[in-house]
Amino acid sequence: MRHRLIVPSAAAVAGLLLAIPASAAGASPGAPGIGDPYYPDSGNGGYHVSHYDLRLKYQPKTDELQGTATLIATTTQALSRFNLDFALDVSEVLVNGKKAKFARSGAHELEITPSAALDSGKEISVVVRYRGVPSKVKVNGSTSWQRTPDGGIAAQEPESAWWWFPSNDHPRDKATYDVSVSVPDGTQAISNGTLQSKSSKFGWTRYNWRSSKPQASYLATLAVGKFDVTTDTTASGLPVINAYSKDLGANGGAAKASVERSAEVVDWLSSVFGPYPFDAVGGYVPNVPSHFALETQTRPFYSPAQFAKGANVSVVVHELAHQWYGDSVSVKNWRDIWVNEGFASYAQWLWSEKEGEGTAQELADYTYAQYPADDPFWKVKPGDPGADKQFDAAVYDRGAIALQALRNKVGDKAFFAILKGWPAAHQYGNASVQDFVKFAEKVSGKPLASLFDTWLFSTERPAPPTAAKAGLTARTAHGKPAEPKSWKKIQAARSVHSAR
Repeated sequence: MRHRLIVPSAAAVAGLLLAIPASAAGASPGAPGIGDPYYPDSGNGGYHVSHYDLRLKYQPKTDELQGTATLIATTTQALSRFNLDFALDVSEVLVNGKKAKFARSGAHELEITPSAALDSGKEISVVVRYRGVPSKVKVNGSTSWQRTPDGGIAAQEPESAWWWFPSNDHPRDKATYDVSVSVPDGTQAISNGTLQSKSSKFGWTRYNWRSSKPQASYLATLAVGKFDVTTDTTASGLPVINAYSKDLGANGGAAKASVERSAEVVDWLSSVFGPYPFDAVGGYVPNVPSHFALETQTRPFYSPAQFAKGANVSVVVHELAHQWYGDSVSVKNWRDIWVNEGFASYAQWLWSEKEGEGTAQELADYTYAQYPADDPFWKVKPGDPGADKQFDAAVYDRGAIALQALRNKVGDKAFFAILKGWPAAHQYGNASVQDFVKFAEKVSGKPLASLFDTWLFSTERPAPPTAAKAGLTARTAHGKPAEPKSWKKIQAARSVHSAR
């Protein structure tokens, strides 16, 4: 049979072109990074995730994790392909219910090619089935998954999600979470938010946790093991859930004496920073050899080593202050780390002031006096420290000095209005150091760029006359400022916090 060649008219061709959505016609791959200058391969471009549903099964004896992750996202461009950050073995990917091709690239990129190009501005579902042994998977030479004698935990900064769920792993892309974890009977699974339900069947117990407020991927946590769990409520009625490994040994008492004060600390912080932004409070201390703490949302992680010298409520203050500064209001880029750490450190100074163990002014004076002009401490810019100095002492201590200088400049009324106003103005969002400077200027009515340049962006120790103008001193009539009573505990909390 012969076929007649039909040549469409110009009008018909135009009609066919119009029938193809303009967004799909221009589809291209999403960027393999979100654009952070410190970590170019962190996060991804082309979409925003609104919700993660993680259905997991974990075997403590072998450290094997199986999972099905469902991501609900909205495309921000027409996508022919997009990436997730992930390091475990993937067996299947579906996009909008249809099987998609997938491949590996780089250290942790999962490249997904849907069966058809995705229009811009459309909500999509992505299902990833996977399994692996997180502690054996190394990305850039390390793993963020820690083994314990009876399980494992995921807690690390700036990245931890790669080792247990596929994600757009950058603070700029926040989402809500449902984390459902099946573990052998007699073992518990701890995560963020509130425990929605718990059920047992055929020797396995499933825990269903929910984070109902936007949460950065590095703030999602999972801990599996055998814990002593305590529950309570804050004075304002928020549920409190704390968990402690049963084998903490001599550190167990001090850990509980510290973390059990979380409700008290949150109620006090609410008077300083405004209403608590989430629907649950707590903390957990697993049996791990690490020395750092992390502000995992609603349920901070603490290493037992932090309590080796006794109770330290100061570290609890630091991590819970992050719930406002770092969790609710997160960094825009990782160079903005001061809007997390400087404020959490200053919260410790305010707690010290409240407890009568040294005022914030005394701590600022003592800190300034501690570091001579030739100390490397002054070479680090807290407002843009560099990826290799992101958790340097200067970001914490010099960062807190900057806030005392601000307090002295604008007065207590404006200063505490700034501390409360900032989390309210940017709740559940992201912001930069420059955003904070503008906000402080707006609230105080004073020009502050020079002050912040001096304390956050210079690479020299501010001279004594400059410090004096900011209300700081390196010497008193009797010599150098005396060491505040709280100094050592604050430093212990800071040093282990920054040793990530």
